[in-house]
Amino acid sequence: METARGRVLSVASECVPLLKTGGLADVVGALPGALAAEGWEMRVLMPCYRPLKWRLEEMEEVFAEADLFGGPGRVMAGEVAGRKMLLLDAPHLYDREGGPYAGPDGDWGDNAQRFAALSWIGARIAREGLGDGWRPDVVHAHDWQAGFTPAYMDYWGSGGASSVLTVHNIAFQGWAPASLLSALRLPPQEFHPAALEYYGGLSSLKAGLVSADHITTVSPTYACELMRPEFGMGLQGVIAQRAGQVTGILNGVDTDIWSPEVEERPYDAESLKAKAENRAVLSGAFKLSVPGPLAILVSRLTYQKGIDLIPEVLPDFIAAGGGLAVLGTGDAPLEAAMRELEVRFPGRVGVRIGYDEGLSHLMFAGGDAVLVPSRFEPCGLTQMYGLRYGAIPVVALTGGLADTIINANPAAMAAGCATGLTFHPTEPPAFAEALRRLIHLYADPAAWETVQRNAMRHPVGWETSAAAYAALYRELMA
Repeated sequence: METARGRVLSVASECVPLLKTGGLADVVGALPGALAAEGWEMRVLMPCYRPLKWRLEEMEEVFAEADLFGGPGRVMAGEVAGRKMLLLDAPHLYDREGGPYAGPDGDWGDNAQRFAALSWIGARIAREGLGDGWRPDVVHAHDWQAGFTPAYMDYWGSGGASSVLTVHNIAFQGWAPASLLSALRLPPQEFHPAALEYYGGLSSLKAGLVSADHITTVSPTYACELMRPEFGMGLQGVIAQRAGQVTGILNGVDTDIWSPEVEERPYDAESLKAKAENRAVLSGAFKLSVPGPLAILVSRLTYQKGIDLIPEVLPDFIAAGGGLAVLGTGDAPLEAAMRELEVRFPGRVGVRIGYDEGLSHLMFAGGDAVLVPSRFEPCGLTQMYGLRYGAIPVVALTGGLADTIINANPAAMAAGCATGLTFHPTEPPAFAEALRRLIHLYADPAAWETVQRNAMRHPVGWETSAAAYAALYRELMA
């Protein structure tokens, strides 16, 4: 068997298929397989939450710690769906009812300790290796939950391993009071603005940003945006100081799962006939009769996602012949606003509050366009699903949306490379104009089909992303 080019330890709070609350889990779960194709071996370290306890019976202990922030912990190794997993079993931290980050009454009060423990073990594995002799060349930490990992490597030793911190969403920063400094095994002399101190407290994300050998974000545009006050959320100065060690690498999507060719009514870029059949089924599911483009909205219903703009721009879109199918859950006022649109425009707007994976696949397969009016979007997967299925993305020009969609302006149409419609700023007039352009494009069947085919042929898998991560790892090991 060929020797791996390098060994990478991925440290994260969730990973598909074990546990998922958001896109972070998809990325962490996809990287091992994608990097294996590049010749790299990646193991994933994550907490053993209560729903995962049963998996320990099939795993082997490879690492232990007698005092892990208030109790014993051990690392159990095994393979899950082709991924080499390391589960951190620490019942005093993770064996409890509720979600990974919160219980019925809000965030767990000991989250700082819970995820410092994850980071501590990640750093110890870097420093000492596992019982089976495995030791990483690179430790790849994800978001605030693993943010202390590079800091612990910096302060307690790294065993020669390099560290990478990926920022998936800077809005979540892992704040903790300064009184926990010693309890979290952080050196008091490092509590100053250039290191651990953050507005009088601690932030695991900031700790990682100042300590990691390299920082990545999930799109090139987001990497630039994070250095600006309107996107950096207080950390823009920290990131700007490290601009030379910041890289934006787009996420990919699982093209085996998200593929129109494997749906119940399959189609591809060469034969779009069944897309019309999917549209008919989708229309029936939402009780819609739409003469023009049937747009879909599959999203968390929040201000960040720009959902409050929909009621302002939709009436003109409906008047021009368009329709909208909505699937999502989120803020109660925005859920209510979507329901009000359904009542106001019967047969043209359909709404399902909640999430249904099967229905979401039907929506992309049957939708003519997908709306993504986010105010900020680090990477975004929704627009990539739209590309795969020929549901033309209509997106705000921010973050990963700006990096993945080629606007159907006259130049792009003439060059034959347009894949969607973009708008800026993220305000009603610009969004409304993009929807008018969508109506006009739909009225030209030849142009519409060209953009659809371009979208479906646009690469959105993990191959390019994995190659970029592999190149970064090689650079850090040089």
